[in-house]
Amino acid sequence: MSDIIRLLPDALANQIAAGEVVQRPASVVKELLENAIDAGSTTIQLIVREAGKSLVQVIDDGSGMSETDARMSFERHATSKIKQSDDLFAIRTLGFRGEALASIAAVAQVELRTRRENEELGTLIRMEASQLKAQEAVASLPGTNIAVKNLFFNVPARRNFLRSNPVEMRHILDEFQRVALANPQINFSLYHNDQEVYNLQAGKLSHRIVGIYGKSYREQLAPCQEETPFVSVTGYIGKPEFAKKTRGEQFFFVNNRYIRHNYLHHAVMAAFEGLLPDESYPFYVLFIDIDPVHIDINVHPTKTEIKFDDERSVYAIILASVKKALGTHNISPSLDFGFNVNFPGLDTMPASSPSADSFKSAAGSYTKSPLEKSNLNNWKALYQEFQNNFPKQDIPEERKEETTSLTFESKANDLPMAKSASTVIPTEKEIATFQLHNRFIVAQVKSGMMLIDQHAAHERILYDRFIMNLHESTATAQQLLFPVTIDLNPSDFLILMEIQQEIIKLGFVFRLLGKNTVVIEGIPADVPTGNEKDLIEGLIEQFKWNKAQIDLTAKENIVRALARRSAVKKGVKLSSEEMHKLIEQLFSSTNPNYAPDGSPTLVVLNLEKINSFFAK
Repeated sequence: MSDIIRLLPDALANQIAAGEVVQRPASVVKELLENAIDAGSTTIQLIVREAGKSLVQVIDDGSGMSETDARMSFERHATSKIKQSDDLFAIRTLGFRGEALASIAAVAQVELRTRRENEELGTLIRMEASQLKAQEAVASLPGTNIAVKNLFFNVPARRNFLRSNPVEMRHILDEFQRVALANPQINFSLYHNDQEVYNLQAGKLSHRIVGIYGKSYREQLAPCQEETPFVSVTGYIGKPEFAKKTRGEQFFFVNNRYIRHNYLHHAVMAAFEGLLPDESYPFYVLFIDIDPVHIDINVHPTKTEIKFDDERSVYAIILASVKKALGTHNISPSLDFGFNVNFPGLDTMPASSPSADSFKSAAGSYTKSPLEKSNLNNWKALYQEFQNNFPKQDIPEERKEETTSLTFESKANDLPMAKSASTVIPTEKEIATFQLHNRFIVAQVKSGMMLIDQHAAHERILYDRFIMNLHESTATAQQLLFPVTIDLNPSDFLILMEIQQEIIKLGFVFRLLGKNTVVIEGIPADVPTGNEKDLIEGLIEQFKWNKAQIDLTAKENIVRALARRSAVKKGVKLSSEEMHKLIEQLFSSTNPNYAPDGSPTLVVLNLEKINSFFAK
């Protein structure tokens, strides 16, 4: 029987290696930018066309290469970064495996021009599918100019798996932003289809953050710094009030290399404990400088994972440094040592309480804080409302708050809905309702008591309405009296362009005004006016969160995101009329028991269940 094991040809081996190193155009961007940084460049220019599918070009003013080095750079495992195994534990460069150019050249057409400063002529090399097509001396500027054309031209299956241009461009922006953040001392520029996206000048890290993410980040940055003999931590954290619902603006750099590390992320979140809204993530850019002997970066092909020999110490130092930054800049809540925690304001108990006088004498007299007064007023109002309204069968008359912005009587809202066959809709006369903590609607029904989450219920109503508008193109837009101009960062602008057809069908009216700027001229009729900027930014954030957490189609994602961001918020006071309208529309929806994400909208406590709480 003949032997069957054979050595693979270099071209085939390179294609196999490219499957791990080059996954999409953003992978090419990452490798080429890192090579330019390792070459000691002070100015780096990135040019892409069709989201990198037809061209990814990086031009730098680094050290350049000799003719021999230029040719050797396309061979597998050819590198100038390491020479022996011990060098793996002292790596300071970004690249070291010697696989990037060989892998890229295996699945694309590559043209390389490079020249060292002390040489008169440079070198031109053309590679195609790992085959050398040309090598000659040419006139060129000092540094390296490498162009990667027609990525995956010889692997059609891989090319077919690439996503749309906006999606691929967002991945390129992510890689560009990480490299630019890690190297604020270098000038970076990015051009897409001959249009300038970024032009970042060398400067401080804070300037680089503002240059990438926008002027609004000036207000939220708090410096973070901690020096120890083992590790040093520097960078910036964002203030809690600017936290977002989506991850993506959290960056760790170890020896200037971007990494993902859930354990260290937990350290930052632990430092922010008690300061962040639910399911929110703060902005942070933290640089960890550590002796390379204590880390192993040769873990993953993309080199975004790293191993520490003492993770607990690094965790503790990051936790301490972030807490110190929060405390130094008065972000952490301070303790009020004059606050009486034993008897907080019991002297304002309702007069009808039989023990009010005894509590009054025990509490003594002291000045109450505004928060205490507010809480006591809320409790008093709730107590009085419960006493007056809950036992009655008729709906109590309530005074409508002037600040209430939610209205359910718009004709645009009265659209036909599929009636749930499994749910009996209580009539208005059967319901005695009141609002609990401006968050829940408590409704008295024949069988007992129903508790409704007003945000989840309204989200279900809007979701059904938006789905119908999207499929039937029946959305109604309300024109804004004063159009709103919104400046977006390039990544968010690309997302808006990606979903523009769908949101136009939902009732949005907007036009482009310059680079990364849109003018909102109309919004869906079902959405309250007055916060258009927050609505658009929140819609984009929710879209990104949905995309990261669950697998949804673009249309489903947009509808869910808009419904969640447009629904009446927790803490909004509703009038009696609005509460009844909300209940009526909820029970006319396709699935009144659950919000679009599967969370319950209501809970019913029957009389038997309520009696069981007091059974003796």
